[in-house]
Amino acid sequence: MSGRDRWTWNSVWPAPAKLNLFLHVVGRRADGYHALQTVFRFVGRGDRLRFSPRSDGRVTLARPLPGVPPENDLAARAARLLQIESGCREGVEIHVEKRLPMGGGLGGGSSDAATTLLSLNHLWQTGVSRRRLRELGLSLGADVPVFLFGENAFAEGVGEMLRPVSLPPAWYVVLEPPAQVSTALLFGDPRLRRDTPPVSASDWHPGFGGNDLQDAAIRRFPEIGRHLDWLARFGEARMTGSGACVFAEFADEAAARAVLAGLPNDMRGWAAAGLDAHPLRALGE
Repeated sequence: MSGRDRWTWNSVWPAPAKLNLFLHVVGRRADGYHALQTVFRFVGRGDRLRFSPRSDGRVTLARPLPGVPPENDLAARAARLLQIESGCREGVEIHVEKRLPMGGGLGGGSSDAATTLLSLNHLWQTGVSRRRLRELGLSLGADVPVFLFGENAFAEGVGEMLRPVSLPPAWYVVLEPPAQVSTALLFGDPRLRRDTPPVSASDWHPGFGGNDLQDAAIRRFPEIGRHLDWLARFGEARMTGSGACVFAEFADEAAARAVLAGLPNDMRGWAAAGLDAHPLRALGE
């Protein structure tokens, strides 16, 4: 069975988390958006999706996410966008098993949207190219294209200008502070640095840089700082994306799980391996 043939209507479809190994704000664009540089890495934990065909053309959610109106759900929006793009008259019921926190900086909703585009493009046999899927994904959110790109990536622009980057094997401990961070709130912070000197992709290396949004997040959400302080006892800790989740890198699973074993009772966290590529990389080529 080929890699493509293994994916069917009975499959459980992965929507992996991403970590921003660094995140710099290097300027502000004419359209008002911030110009960023970052490296995205996929990790081996994420949401899980299932899809059930409908013959009435409707896109529905088996269980709407708490606090998210169904019409705003990114996975449902992605399915409707693909229907419009392809002229497909098939419908679908989307089942999302959320394992990633909302507002955590792990790209959960964006990953769900990308997995929906990839899976339904395959299941509906709509034949939309991977490049066009990335364009559709960008209309849903700046983090969606990297999940459709399918490789760990050095990113620029608002995060949509991507080039593949090779990363060494690593394990990560990720902590989930009890905060749901608004990206717009952090980018609107008057003390946010917006002039970090840019770096070329060829000069970037693991361990380089920091997260320019981290200080603003800590000022507004002290729990992020507390989780960073605890994790920093074991390695270099930083926030991913606009938060709230924080992470540290370790050489192997044993080292990561040893840290996790000492996690205080009032903190939540998990360990996962860094991935070489998105699990659905082969779809849509």
